[in-house]
Amino acid sequence: MGNITENMVFRIKRNLTDAGCNHSQIEQFLDLMNKKNRQEQYRFLSNYRLKLLQKLHESEHQIDCLDFLVYSMQQEDKKEELSRYLNMEDDTI
Repeated sequence: MGNITENMVFRIKRNLTDAGCNHSQIEQFLDLMNKKNRQEQYRFLSNYRLKLLQKLHESEHQIDCLDFLVYSMQQEDKKEELSRYLNMEDDTI
C-alpha cells in the first residue's frame, strides 16, 4: 500500500463522496486505510455497493409501477375511444 499522501486521501474522499458516502462512512474507510486493513476496506466497499444496488432495485420497481399505471390508463383510453367510435357508427346506420 505504501505511504498515504494527502493527494491519495483527497482522491479517496472525493470518490467516496461521489459514490454517496457520508462523512462518517468516509472517516471509517480512511481509518481502515490508516490501519492498513485492506480486507475490511474491501468488505466496506462491498457492503456499500450492495446497499446502492438494493436502492437501485427499489427504484426500478417503483418505475415499473408507474409504467404499468401509465400503460393501464392508455389501455383504458383506447377502449373508451373505440367505444365512442363504435357508438358513432351505430348512430349513422
